[in-house]
Amino acid sequence: MTEFTGAAWARPRPSSAGFRGDLALALGLAFAAALTSLLYARTGIYEEPAAPGVWVAGLALCTLPLAWRRRYPVPVAVVVAVGFFVCGQFEVPETLIINICLFTALYTVGAWESNRPVALWTQLGISVAMIGWLVLMLIVASSEEDAFPSISRSGIFSAYATFAVLQIITNLLYFGGAYFFGERSWRAARTQAQLEAQGRELELERRTSAEQAVALDRLAIARELHDVVAHHVSVMGIQAAAARRSIDASPERAVAALEVVEESAHSAITELRGLLDTLRTPDAESGATTVGIAHLPALVAESQGVGVPTTLVVVGETRPLPMLVDVALYRVVQEALTNVRKHAGRGVQAVVRLRFEREAVEVEVSDDGVRHRVTGGGSNGEGSRLGLRGMRERIGAVGGELFAGRREPAPDAGITGGFMVRARVPVAPAHTVHSADIGNPVETVNAPAERDRA
Repeated sequence: MTEFTGAAWARPRPSSAGFRGDLALALGLAFAAALTSLLYARTGIYEEPAAPGVWVAGLALCTLPLAWRRRYPVPVAVVVAVGFFVCGQFEVPETLIINICLFTALYTVGAWESNRPVALWTQLGISVAMIGWLVLMLIVASSEEDAFPSISRSGIFSAYATFAVLQIITNLLYFGGAYFFGERSWRAARTQAQLEAQGRELELERRTSAEQAVALDRLAIARELHDVVAHHVSVMGIQAAAARRSIDASPERAVAALEVVEESAHSAITELRGLLDTLRTPDAESGATTVGIAHLPALVAESQGVGVPTTLVVVGETRPLPMLVDVALYRVVQEALTNVRKHAGRGVQAVVRLRFEREAVEVEVSDDGVRHRVTGGGSNGEGSRLGLRGMRERIGAVGGELFAGRREPAPDAGITGGFMVRARVPVAPAHTVHSADIGNPVETVNAPAERDRA
């Protein structure tokens, strides 16, 4: 969040409209000062008023500089203070308007000067100078019999002493008020600016979050579409090719292959419709994301049906998994088997291992294909960058890790090479649930996971 401390924040300079308002204020005060000074002179209170030149200069110095009060607050305050001194010292017949002008100038210093130490010392200096001048004038007047002749000067607590104290208190309140209201205006403006800056930051964060949410939704949709379409289209392609090759020699096999194509197309349409329903109604319980590891036997059977001998091995005691983890593991196996069919070559065999550990669950899809692959170029072969990226994003989103790479030949261990994809996701320990049915074809091995690691 934005913070403003000390002089780090500067109040923005007034616009041209603001300057026009200050100019109108200055001209209005100048007119009022000229009018009231003529009225004061008419009363006869000032026995020897200032000469016309001093009269005009004093009033002009007090009023006209206020047109630039918010652009140059400190210089304007100093000039107005000088004009106030000229009016008082040389008996310019005006009191009301010049006090308003000096108060406005001191207030503006507190409200608009960005350099706070300069603002404080300017207000303090002018206030002390004015009060000192007042005290000096009161001391001088106390020794003049013709000054305030109706006020008694006898005794420590004389009427004149009381009058002098009232004058000093009035001036202290006057200068203190100018400082208080100026400082309060500065703090209010700074708080307002801070709130506006925070509002802009919150709006930016809101927009960024919204854009990120849209991007994540697009990634999720892309992963779902890739998993659904790539899997079923690969099956349809293999079976269509088989039907084309056997349509003359063995029409029965061609018909069976075309039936598989039809089933795959139907399954793809069903999953796509489920995905669209999920997008339209995010809170719906049904949709494309209801698949999970319980459907792994169907994937294995489908892989066998298209000519890739595949075995499902379950290690450990099965137990329910969080929905997101369940879907992510299923999609990894689906994508890996799709890439086995696409890239592993003829005669390949695949093994799907599902391992339940105390604090983690792991799936592994490996094959013994001999076709050359580019490590990192795809999840299980060349050109499958989207598949590998999608698997990593899925597993990363649930806090897991994914490894994909070639297996080095190791004849002693019965490994002839090929490719392997392994996804491991930490899960909270749970009690064994014997009712979880993974299905067939399954080779269940209740032994440590290391026994089946490639």
